[in-house]
Amino acid sequence: MVALGLTSLFTDVSTEMIVPVLPLFVTGTLKASVASLGVIEGVAESTAALLRLASGWLSDRIGRRKPFLIFGYGLSSVSKAALVAAGSWPAVLGLRFSDRVGKGLRTPPRDALIADSVEPRHLGRAFGFHRALDTLGAAIGPLVAFAMLGAFPGNYRRIFLVSALPAALALVVLATMVRAPRHETGAAPRSLAEGARELGAPFYRFLAVAGLFSLASSSTAFLLLLASRVGFESRGVPLLYLLYNLVYAALSWPVGILSDRVGRRPMLLAAYLVFAGIYGALAWRAQPGLVVAGFALLGVHSALLEGSQRSLVGDLAPAESRATAFGLYYTVVGTALLPASAVAGWLWDRAGARATFALDAALALAAALLFALLLPARGEWGDRGRDAAR
Repeated sequence: MVALGLTSLFTDVSTEMIVPVLPLFVTGTLKASVASLGVIEGVAESTAALLRLASGWLSDRIGRRKPFLIFGYGLSSVSKAALVAAGSWPAVLGLRFSDRVGKGLRTPPRDALIADSVEPRHLGRAFGFHRALDTLGAAIGPLVAFAMLGAFPGNYRRIFLVSALPAALALVVLATMVRAPRHETGAAPRSLAEGARELGAPFYRFLAVAGLFSLASSSTAFLLLLASRVGFESRGVPLLYLLYNLVYAALSWPVGILSDRVGRRPMLLAAYLVFAGIYGALAWRAQPGLVVAGFALLGVHSALLEGSQRSLVGDLAPAESRATAFGLYYTVVGTALLPASAVAGWLWDRAGARATFALDAALALAAALLFALLLPARGEWGDRGRDAAR
C-alpha cells in the first residue's frame, strides 16, 4: 500500500512539473489558440476512456493487476519525456493522448488493487492515504517547475526533460516493491456485459451524477490560464498550482477517514457545491485575490471529491467485478471531459473567460441537485449493505 502510494507520488512529481506550464507552452511557445488547448486537454482525458473499461474488465477476468500498472506507468513516462521534442500543438496532442492511454491502462486495476487490500470499512482511509501521497507529489512538481523557470526563464522544454527522472524512479519502486498476488478468478465475469450487469442500480445512479459533474469539470489548464491573464507572471503560475496541491494533499487523508465515519455522500454533495461556488465567483469577478482563494478552495473541493468518489465505487461494486466498476466509472468520467474542455476553450475564444466559468458553475450546481435527488445521504448505508451482501 505504501509502495503504491510512493509510485503515485513520484509519478505526480513528473506529471505536475508539466501541467502548470503546458498551457503557457502551447499558447506562448507554439502560438496555438485557447481552443486548441481545450482540444488537447479534452482529447487527452477522454479518448482513452474505452481503454479504461477494457483494462478493468480484463484485470478482473485474468486475476492480475500489476502487469497493467507496469505497462501503463511506463508508457506515460516515455510520452511525457518526449514533449521536449514537440514542435506543434498536434504533436503535443499526440503525446498527451499517449500519456493518458497509459493512465487508462493502469488506473482501474490500481484502484481495484487498493480496494482488494483493505477491509471495506477502511476504504475511505485507504483511498485518502493514497490520494494524499499522490497529491504530495503533485505539490512538489510545480515547486520544481517554479525553481527551474527562475533559473531558466521560458525554457519549458528543459522542464519536460527533467520530468523523466521522477517518472523513472516511480517505475523502479513499482517493479521492486509493489506486491500484487494473483487473485481468484472463479467468480469473475466471463464477459464485459456480464460484469456490467452485476453492478446495481445505486452504482448507475452515481455514474449518471459523476458524468454530469464531469461536464462541468473542464481542465485546470483554464484556471491556470486565467491566472496568467489577471496579472500573475509565468514564473508565479506554478506557485498557485502548488497552493492547490498542498491544500489537496493536506486534507485528502483526513477527509477519507471522515468519509468512513459519516459516509461518502455528504462529502460528495459538499464537493459539488464548493466547485459551483468557486467557478461562479470567478465568473462574477476574476481578480488576483479571488484567483488565489479559488485555487485554495479548489484543493478543498478535490480532497472532498476524489477519494470519496473512488470509495463509493468500491462500496457499491461486488469484489469480483471491482476493476470493471472502476473501469466503467473512469470511462464515463473521461468521456465527459472531452466536450467539457473543448466547449470551455471554444466558449473562452468567443465569449471570454466569464462565460466559460459561468457554464461550469451552472453544470456543477445541476449535478449537486441531481445527486441529492438520486442518492440521498440517508440511503447510503442500506445501499452499501445490499451490495456487500450480493
